[in-house]
Amino acid sequence: MTDLSASSALPSSHLGAVRCWLTSVAVLIAAMVLVGGVTRLTESGLSIVEWKPVSGVLPPLSDQAWTDAFEAYKQIPQYQEINADMTLSEFKTIFWWEFSHRLLGRVIGAAYLLPFLFFLWRGALTGELRKRLWSIFALGALQGVIGWWMVASGLTERVEVSQYRLATHLVLALVIFAAIVWTFREIKGEVPPDAPPRVKFVGRAILVVTFVQIYLGALVAGLRAGLVYNTWPAIDGGFVPTAARLWYEDPWWRNLFENALTVQFDHRMMAYALFLLALWHAVDATRSRAPSAISNGAWLLFAAIMVQAVLGILTLLGQVPLPLALTHQAVAIVVLTLAVLQAELLSRQPATTVDSGVARPAGASATPWREVSPGA
Repeated sequence: MTDLSASSALPSSHLGAVRCWLTSVAVLIAAMVLVGGVTRLTESGLSIVEWKPVSGVLPPLSDQAWTDAFEAYKQIPQYQEINADMTLSEFKTIFWWEFSHRLLGRVIGAAYLLPFLFFLWRGALTGELRKRLWSIFALGALQGVIGWWMVASGLTERVEVSQYRLATHLVLALVIFAAIVWTFREIKGEVPPDAPPRVKFVGRAILVVTFVQIYLGALVAGLRAGLVYNTWPAIDGGFVPTAARLWYEDPWWRNLFENALTVQFDHRMMAYALFLLALWHAVDATRSRAPSAISNGAWLLFAAIMVQAVLGILTLLGQVPLPLALTHQAVAIVVLTLAVLQAELLSRQPATTVDSGVARPAGASATPWREVSPGA
């Protein structure tokens, strides 16, 4: 991302308000991801079979409206093949989860756009920050379209949504979340710490691997792959399954997305890789005497990944119980947050040539941050 580090040594009158706004939006997105997790785990995502961006803000308000919504659900394969004995009362339960998920999406849109327009009107946002925030808004609008594209995949020929579209929907939500967290941290404009190039590279690599792992986790969720091969560390009778079982789909690449064994195996292997990479990063940051902000961040990130690994194992062994599955997803957001903060810290450029993008009040100093060497 383009560096937005602040060049002012004095606090801006707008800085606190902008950071509070970004924090609120990030918290809402995290909440929506968790509600989306409950929606998926309770098989609620296909309970609303129409996309009504405006009128859909209201739930059914009469007995007849509820009956009509239930009758619409009865027309899709999920009801006909899995839930044919469902009652109206049971339908209302899954409806409310999906409705809450969609309503929260609308709330996030308003919580982002209205303060954003206010800050623009007040002239609080300038330069690269304004461009970035418009880009994040565009991604949010795209996310709404992709959400319906995902739901539509389960309305005609399938009894669940496509795992490809589910993974795309989740990853885009967390890309938006990560962009907001990165921007929140970057506009603070702290002194850029120094660290060896190797430490910087690995810290950024962890963020990339984290996103890959999240994508693989979404594929596992979409295929219900966590409900099979519920042993650890062995999977399908060994630490590494046979090639014939991993690659039986033709063409071979389909196994990476459609073979439950291969997808779960890839998710496990990526978890091991992320664990070792985070441990290496923490030890390396400490041994190279990187600034405490970097080494402490590395160890905190490693601790979160270790907790996440344990939760993943327990979730698998328990065949995906709802409380553990949601905790696993929540800690994944924590891991991503820490990975973003660490990568942002390691990506800062000297602040003598950049500006925060948050307008300074009249008379505020524009004196640049000075470089601070370790031990100064």
